Amino acid sequence: QVQLVESGGGSVQAGGSLRLSCAASGRIFNSYGLGWFRQAPGKEREFVAAVTWSGGNTYYADSVKGRFTISRDNAKNTVYLQMNSLRPEDTAVYYCAAQIYASPTQIDTKSRYNYWGQGTQVTVSS
Repeated sequence: QVQLVESGGGSVQAGGSLRLSCAASGRIFNSYGLGWFRQAPGKEREFVAAVTWSGGNTYYADSVKGRFTISRDNAKNTVYLQMNSLRPEDTAVYYCAAQIYASPTQIDTKSRYNYWGQGTQVTVSS
């Protein structure tokens, strides 16, 4: 069993930056993929970014490419999401999730993720 706890959310003005952290308890195996999703009010939860635990391969939604960076610290069992040049449309609850067998073709598919955190709110004002 894996538990995920997000932190680092908050309120920021457009153009600002935030760094989210996701601390995982329990064993994270090399087969895992760790991802970030977000859900805005009235919208579906959508993929933001993901990283494979072993090779560190990264994947991004088109809407955040060039602005967000996902990284992981294997020693700390922690995944980070550095968010720069934030926009009002980035406002959402951000969730960390873990996929037991990371699949490059399904790394952006929320139904393929096995564990989820409780979420952290990010609010970007114009």
